Amino acid sequence: MIGEFELIARVTQGLEVNSDVELSVGDDAAVVSLQGDTVVCTDILIENVHFKQQWSPAHAVGRKSVAVNVSDLEAMGCRPSAIVVALAFPKDLDPKWVDDFEAGVRAECRTAGVSLIGGDMSSSEHIVACVTAIGDTMGRAPVTRNGAQPGDIVAVRGNLGLSAAGLIALQRGFGSPKDAVLEHQTPHVPYGQGRVAAEAGATAMIDISDGLLADLGHISEGSGVSIDVVTGQLSIPDPVARVAAATGKPALGMILAGGEDHALAATFPSGTTLPEGWVRVGAVSAGTGITVDGAPYEGSMGWDHFG
Repeated sequence: MIGEFELIARVTQGLEVNSDVELSVGDDAAVVSLQGDTVVCTDILIENVHFKQQWSPAHAVGRKSVAVNVSDLEAMGCRPSAIVVALAFPKDLDPKWVDDFEAGVRAECRTAGVSLIGGDMSSSEHIVACVTAIGDTMGRAPVTRNGAQPGDIVAVRGNLGLSAAGLIALQRGFGSPKDAVLEHQTPHVPYGQGRVAAEAGATAMIDISDGLLADLGHISEGSGVSIDVVTGQLSIPDPVARVAAATGKPALGMILAGGEDHALAATFPSGTTLPEGWVRVGAVSAGTGITVDGAPYEGSMGWDHFG
Protein backbone atom coordinates (compact mmCIF):
# COMPACT_ATOMS: atom_id res chain seq x y z
CA MET A 1 0.00 0.00 0.00
CA ILE A 2 1.26 3.44 -0.90
CA GLY A 3 2.17 5.71 2.04
CA GLU A 4 -0.10 8.50 3.26
CA PHE A 5 2.15 11.42 2.36
CA GLU A 6 3.03 10.03 -1.04
CA LEU A 7 -0.66 9.56 -1.72
CA ILE A 8 -1.46 13.11 -0.62
CA ALA A 9 1.29 14.44 -2.89
CA ARG A 10 -0.16 12.50 -5.83
CA VAL A 11 -3.72 13.71 -5.41
CA THR A 12 -2.81 17.35 -4.77
CA GLN A 13 -0.27 17.76 -7.54
CA GLY A 14 -1.02 20.60 -9.93
CA LEU A 15 -4.21 21.83 -8.28
CA GLU A 16 -5.84 24.79 -9.98
CA VAL A 17 -7.39 27.48 -7.76
CA ASN A 18 -9.52 30.54 -8.42
CA SER A 19 -8.75 34.14 -7.50
CA ASP A 20 -10.40 33.84 -4.06
CA VAL A 21 -7.68 31.49 -2.83
CA GLU A 22 -4.70 33.22 -1.22
CA LEU A 23 -3.09 30.06 0.21
CA SER A 24 -3.97 26.52 -0.86
CA VAL A 25 -2.63 23.03 -0.18
CA GLY A 26 0.70 22.69 1.62
CA ASP A 27 0.16 24.50 4.92
CA ASP A 28 -1.82 23.75 8.08
CA ALA A 29 -4.84 25.56 6.66
CA ALA A 30 -5.90 27.35 3.52
CA VAL A 31 -6.66 31.07 3.21
CA VAL A 32 -9.61 32.28 1.15
CA SER A 33 -10.63 35.89 0.56
CA LEU A 34 -14.39 36.22 0.10
CA GLN A 35 -16.92 38.99 -0.51
CA GLY A 36 -19.81 39.47 1.92
CA ASP A 37 -20.88 36.89 4.50
CA THR A 38 -19.26 33.46 4.38
CA VAL A 39 -21.54 30.48 3.74
CA VAL A 40 -20.38 27.01 4.84
CA CYS A 41 -21.93 23.56 4.45
CA THR A 42 -20.82 19.94 4.71
CA ASP A 43 -22.09 16.61 3.45
CA ILE A 44 -20.86 13.05 3.80
CA LEU A 45 -20.93 10.01 1.50
CA ILE A 46 -20.54 6.61 3.19
CA GLU A 47 -19.95 3.38 1.33
CA ASN A 48 -22.97 1.05 1.43
CA VAL A 49 -25.14 3.90 2.72
CA HIS A 50 -24.87 6.52 -0.04
CA PHE A 51 -23.10 4.46 -2.69
CA LYS A 52 -21.85 0.97 -3.50
CA GLN A 53 -18.60 0.30 -5.33
CA GLN A 54 -20.32 -2.14 -7.68
CA TRP A 55 -22.81 0.57 -8.65
CA SER A 56 -20.71 3.72 -8.73
CA PRO A 57 -17.15 4.02 -10.07
CA ALA A 58 -14.70 6.06 -8.03
CA HIS A 59 -14.75 8.95 -10.49
CA ALA A 60 -18.52 9.26 -10.08
CA VAL A 61 -18.26 9.14 -6.27
CA GLY A 62 -15.71 11.94 -6.40
CA ARG A 63 -17.93 14.07 -8.59
CA LYS A 64 -21.00 13.41 -6.48
CA SER A 65 -19.19 14.31 -3.25
CA VAL A 66 -18.60 17.78 -4.67
CA ALA A 67 -21.98 18.17 -6.35
CA VAL A 68 -24.10 17.45 -3.29
CA ASN A 69 -22.23 20.10 -1.30
CA VAL A 70 -22.14 22.86 -3.88
CA SER A 71 -25.86 22.29 -4.44
CA ASP A 72 -26.44 23.35 -0.83
CA LEU A 73 -24.53 26.57 -1.44
CA GLU A 74 -26.59 27.20 -4.57
CA ALA A 75 -29.74 26.82 -2.46
CA MET A 76 -28.61 29.77 -0.34
CA GLY A 77 -28.34 31.95 -3.44
CA CYS A 78 -24.63 32.41 -2.87
CA ARG A 79 -21.48 32.10 -4.96
CA PRO A 80 -19.58 28.83 -4.33
CA SER A 81 -15.84 29.31 -3.97
CA ALA A 82 -13.88 26.40 -2.49
CA ILE A 83 -14.03 22.94 -0.93
CA VAL A 84 -11.97 20.75 1.36
CA VAL A 85 -12.22 16.95 1.18
CA ALA A 86 -11.69 14.41 3.95
CA LEU A 87 -11.38 10.84 2.67
CA ALA A 88 -11.11 7.66 4.73
CA PHE A 89 -10.76 4.19 3.21
CA PRO A 90 -9.55 0.64 3.93
CA LYS A 91 -5.79 0.13 3.89
CA ASP A 92 -6.08 -2.51 1.18
CA LEU A 93 -8.06 -0.30 -1.20
CA ASP A 94 -6.49 -0.11 -4.66
CA PRO A 95 -4.67 3.26 -4.91
CA LYS A 96 -6.22 3.65 -8.36
CA TRP A 97 -9.61 4.03 -6.68
CA VAL A 98 -8.27 7.03 -4.77
CA ASP A 99 -6.70 8.47 -7.92
CA ASP A 100 -9.97 8.10 -9.81
CA PHE A 101 -11.95 9.58 -6.92
CA GLU A 102 -9.68 12.61 -6.84
CA ALA A 103 -9.96 12.98 -10.61
CA GLY A 104 -13.73 13.04 -10.20
CA VAL A 105 -13.45 15.68 -7.49
CA ARG A 106 -11.33 17.86 -9.76
CA ALA A 107 -13.68 17.38 -12.70
CA GLU A 108 -16.73 18.46 -10.71
CA CYS A 109 -14.80 21.37 -9.19
CA ARG A 110 -14.17 22.64 -12.71
CA THR A 111 -17.82 22.24 -13.61
CA ALA A 112 -19.01 23.95 -10.44
CA GLY A 113 -16.37 26.69 -10.55
CA VAL A 114 -14.87 25.93 -7.13
CA SER A 115 -11.32 25.28 -5.95
CA LEU A 116 -10.08 22.24 -4.03
CA ILE A 117 -7.93 23.83 -1.33
CA GLY A 118 -7.19 21.05 1.16
CA GLY A 119 -8.40 18.06 3.11
CA ASP A 120 -7.32 14.99 5.03
CA MET A 121 -6.93 11.23 4.64
CA SER A 122 -7.25 8.37 7.09
CA SER A 123 -7.93 4.64 7.21
CA SER A 124 -11.33 3.16 7.98
CA GLU A 125 -13.33 -0.02 7.51
CA HIS A 126 -15.38 1.48 4.67
CA ILE A 127 -14.90 4.37 2.28
CA VAL A 128 -16.08 7.68 3.73
CA ALA A 129 -15.89 10.98 1.84
CA CYS A 130 -16.73 14.18 3.69
CA VAL A 131 -16.66 17.49 1.85
CA THR A 132 -16.98 20.97 3.30
CA ALA A 133 -17.90 23.71 0.84
CA ILE A 134 -17.39 27.44 1.26
CA GLY A 135 -19.08 30.30 -0.55
CA ASP A 136 -20.06 33.93 -0.08
CA THR A 137 -23.14 36.10 -0.42
CA MET A 138 -21.38 38.82 -2.44
CA GLY A 139 -23.08 41.45 -0.31
CA ARG A 140 -26.62 40.09 -0.72
CA ALA A 141 -28.78 38.53 1.96
CA PRO A 142 -28.81 34.71 1.73
CA VAL A 143 -31.99 33.01 0.58
CA THR A 144 -33.17 30.80 3.45
CA ARG A 145 -36.03 28.35 3.93
CA ASN A 146 -37.95 30.84 6.04
CA GLY A 147 -39.14 33.57 3.68
CA ALA A 148 -42.03 32.04 1.73
CA GLN A 149 -45.27 34.05 1.91
CA PRO A 150 -48.90 33.19 1.15
CA GLY A 151 -49.54 33.96 -2.50
CA ASP A 152 -46.03 32.99 -3.62
CA ILE A 153 -45.54 30.53 -6.45
CA VAL A 154 -43.37 27.41 -6.19
CA ALA A 155 -40.90 26.53 -8.94
CA VAL A 156 -38.12 24.01 -9.52
CA ARG A 157 -34.98 23.92 -11.63
CA GLY A 158 -33.26 20.62 -12.39
CA ASN A 159 -34.05 16.94 -12.84
CA LEU A 160 -36.72 15.29 -10.70
CA GLY A 161 -37.14 11.53 -10.42
CA LEU A 162 -34.17 10.43 -12.54
CA SER A 163 -31.90 9.62 -9.59
CA ALA A 164 -34.60 7.57 -7.89
CA ALA A 165 -35.26 5.70 -11.13
CA GLY A 166 -31.54 5.04 -11.51
CA LEU A 167 -31.29 3.68 -7.98
CA ILE A 168 -34.25 1.37 -8.53
CA ALA A 169 -32.63 0.07 -11.73
CA LEU A 170 -29.29 -0.53 -9.99
CA GLN A 171 -30.99 -2.30 -7.08
CA ARG A 172 -32.45 -4.73 -9.59
CA GLY A 173 -29.11 -5.35 -11.26
CA PHE A 174 -29.70 -3.23 -14.37
CA GLY A 175 -27.42 -0.60 -15.89
CA SER A 176 -30.18 1.17 -17.77
CA PRO A 177 -31.95 3.46 -18.49
CA LYS A 178 -28.52 5.03 -18.77
CA ASP A 179 -29.71 8.60 -18.21
CA ALA A 180 -31.31 7.59 -14.92
CA VAL A 181 -28.34 5.53 -13.71
CA LEU A 182 -25.89 8.32 -14.54
CA GLU A 183 -28.07 10.87 -12.74
CA HIS A 184 -27.99 8.72 -9.61
CA GLN A 185 -24.24 8.24 -9.83
CA THR A 186 -23.45 11.88 -10.61
CA PRO A 187 -26.29 14.39 -10.21
CA HIS A 188 -26.46 17.30 -12.63
CA VAL A 189 -26.70 20.26 -10.28
CA PRO A 190 -28.08 23.44 -11.92
CA TYR A 191 -24.94 25.41 -11.10
CA GLY A 192 -25.42 29.17 -11.05
CA GLN A 193 -29.20 28.92 -10.80
CA GLY A 194 -29.27 29.66 -7.08
CA ARG A 195 -27.89 33.12 -7.76
CA VAL A 196 -30.24 33.52 -10.71
CA ALA A 197 -33.21 32.71 -8.46
CA ALA A 198 -31.97 35.10 -5.79
CA GLU A 199 -31.66 37.91 -8.32
CA ALA A 200 -35.19 37.13 -9.56
CA GLY A 201 -36.53 37.69 -6.03
CA ALA A 202 -36.76 34.17 -4.58
CA THR A 203 -38.27 34.36 -1.09
CA ALA A 204 -37.16 30.87 0.00
CA MET A 205 -35.08 28.12 -1.57
CA ILE A 206 -33.82 24.60 -0.88
CA ASP A 207 -31.71 21.86 -2.44
CA ILE A 208 -33.90 18.85 -3.26
CA SER A 209 -31.94 16.02 -1.68
CA ASP A 210 -34.56 14.10 0.32
CA GLY A 211 -37.38 14.43 -2.19
CA LEU A 212 -39.48 17.31 -3.51
CA LEU A 213 -42.26 16.94 -0.94
CA ALA A 214 -39.94 16.39 2.01
CA ASP A 215 -37.81 19.39 1.15
CA LEU A 216 -40.75 21.66 0.40
CA GLY A 217 -41.92 20.53 3.82
CA HIS A 218 -38.84 22.21 5.30
CA ILE A 219 -39.81 25.47 3.58
CA SER A 220 -43.39 25.04 4.79
CA GLU A 221 -42.26 24.52 8.37
CA GLY A 222 -39.60 27.22 8.33
CA SER A 223 -41.88 29.82 6.76
CA GLY A 224 -45.08 28.86 8.59
CA VAL A 225 -47.05 28.37 5.38
CA SER A 226 -48.86 25.67 3.43
CA ILE A 227 -47.55 24.50 0.05
CA ASP A 228 -49.60 22.69 -2.58
CA VAL A 229 -47.89 20.82 -5.42
CA VAL A 230 -49.84 20.51 -8.67
CA THR A 231 -48.96 17.23 -10.36
CA GLY A 232 -50.28 18.41 -13.71
CA GLN A 233 -47.36 20.83 -13.84
CA LEU A 234 -44.78 18.06 -13.36
CA SER A 235 -43.36 16.29 -16.40
CA ILE A 236 -42.39 12.62 -16.26
CA PRO A 237 -39.04 12.00 -18.00
CA ASP A 238 -38.97 9.01 -20.32
CA PRO A 239 -36.40 7.04 -18.21
CA VAL A 240 -38.65 7.44 -15.15
CA ALA A 241 -41.65 6.22 -17.11
CA ARG A 242 -39.66 3.22 -18.37
CA VAL A 243 -38.53 2.22 -14.88
CA ALA A 244 -42.08 2.63 -13.60
CA ALA A 245 -43.44 0.41 -16.37
CA ALA A 246 -40.79 -2.26 -15.76
CA THR A 247 -41.05 -2.37 -11.97
CA GLY A 248 -44.54 -1.24 -11.07
CA LYS A 249 -43.13 1.62 -9.02
CA PRO A 250 -45.23 4.77 -9.51
CA ALA A 251 -43.48 7.34 -11.66
CA LEU A 252 -45.05 10.20 -9.74
CA GLY A 253 -43.67 8.78 -6.49
CA MET A 254 -40.13 8.94 -7.89
CA ILE A 255 -40.63 12.58 -8.85
CA LEU A 256 -42.34 13.68 -5.64
CA ALA A 257 -40.38 11.68 -3.10
CA GLY A 258 -37.49 9.84 -4.76
CA GLY A 259 -34.71 12.04 -3.41
CA GLU A 260 -31.09 12.72 -4.41
CA ASP A 261 -32.25 14.94 -7.27
CA HIS A 262 -30.08 17.88 -6.18
CA ALA A 263 -32.36 20.17 -8.13
CA LEU A 264 -33.46 23.48 -6.62
CA ALA A 265 -36.92 24.39 -5.36
CA ALA A 266 -37.79 28.00 -4.63
CA THR A 267 -40.72 30.26 -3.91
CA PHE A 268 -41.22 33.56 -5.73
CA PRO A 269 -43.68 36.43 -5.31
CA SER A 270 -46.85 36.08 -7.37
CA GLY A 271 -46.42 37.64 -10.78
CA THR A 272 -42.69 36.97 -10.95
CA THR A 273 -41.41 36.14 -14.42
CA LEU A 274 -39.55 32.93 -13.68
CA PRO A 275 -35.95 32.68 -14.88
CA GLU A 276 -35.37 30.53 -17.95
CA GLY A 277 -35.55 26.82 -17.15
CA TRP A 278 -37.52 27.24 -13.92
CA VAL A 279 -40.88 25.46 -13.93
CA ARG A 280 -43.84 26.39 -11.78
CA VAL A 281 -45.07 23.37 -9.80
CA GLY A 282 -47.25 24.77 -7.03
CA ALA A 283 -48.39 27.58 -4.79
CA VAL A 284 -48.02 28.87 -1.25
CA SER A 285 -51.00 29.69 0.97
CA ALA A 286 -51.78 30.41 4.59
CA GLY A 287 -51.73 27.36 6.83
CA THR A 288 -49.29 24.54 7.44
CA GLY A 289 -48.06 21.40 5.75
CA ILE A 290 -47.80 19.97 2.25
CA THR A 291 -50.62 18.94 -0.04
CA VAL A 292 -50.65 17.43 -3.52
CA ASP A 293 -53.41 18.57 -5.85
CA GLY A 294 -55.16 20.08 -2.84
CA ALA A 295 -55.21 16.91 -0.73
CA PRO A 296 -52.88 15.20 1.76
CA TYR A 297 -50.33 12.93 0.08
CA GLU A 298 -50.74 9.28 1.01
CA GLY A 299 -47.31 7.98 -0.03
CA SER A 300 -43.81 8.47 1.35
CA MET A 301 -42.80 12.13 1.52
CA GLY A 302 -39.11 11.38 0.97
CA TRP A 303 -35.88 10.06 2.44
CA ASP A 304 -35.03 10.09 6.16
CA HIS A 305 -31.78 8.45 7.33
CA PHE A 306 -33.24 7.82 10.77
CA GLY A 307 -36.85 7.30 9.78
